[in-house]
Amino acid sequence: MEVLKHIYEFWCKIPDKIRFLFIGGVNAAISYVIFAIAVYILGQEHYQICVILQWTISSVFSYFNQKFFVFCTKGNYLKEYLKCCSTWAVSYFINVIILELLVRFAIKNVYISQFISIFLVSVVTYVLFKYFAFRVKKSD
Repeated sequence: MEVLKHIYEFWCKIPDKIRFLFIGGVNAAISYVIFAIAVYILGQEHYQICVILQWTISSVFSYFNQKFFVFCTKGNYLKEYLKCCSTWAVSYFINVIILELLVRFAIKNVYISQFISIFLVSVVTYVLFKYFAFRVKKSD
């Protein structure tokens, strides 16, 4: 157990942007797989429903990854989770707008469009997580 504690402490000393790239990449991959499976099952014409499913299912997994492995915060579970929900709401709406624009006017392929959308939304999500959901107040 002591070894795991030291590994975790070492991990948390790595800059959060690097941790976010790694953990965010894992979260994005899981999120994309959920989307792709949903599109495969429900059909491409229901891609917006698939995005709802994707965000709903992946949000719980993402919360724990962000809390423990990106921002390394302790306590405040409910408060941070509720802030994450707000962050996801903003991210979700940005995602569906980008996806809709790409599918209708540019790429047309829902798989490629969602891949691009997830990548773009990740930048916004990082900023919202860092400065809102998992913000740690500096002690004087």
